[in-house]
Amino acid sequence: MAVKVSSKYQVVIPEKVRELLGLKPGVQVDVIAKGGLAYIVPIPSIENLKQNFEKKLSNKNIRDKKDPRQKF
Repeated sequence: MAVKVSSKYQVVIPEKVRELLGLKPGVQVDVIAKGGLAYIVPIPSIENLKQNFEKKLSNKNIRDKKDPRQKF
């Protein structure tokens, strides 16, 4: 999708791309230039990271590992 750079060097991110990246107003993004290309990478908020890790670290996913040296 082509977009035009404004006189203030701003671009509008197309709706389909915003939806795919989960971009909402106020979300920070990192713009990376590499090999003649520009990448827009969403920066997850602390709350978003916390929610993702809480889901992954739930008690259901943690295995009970016993110390093989334990005699009980």
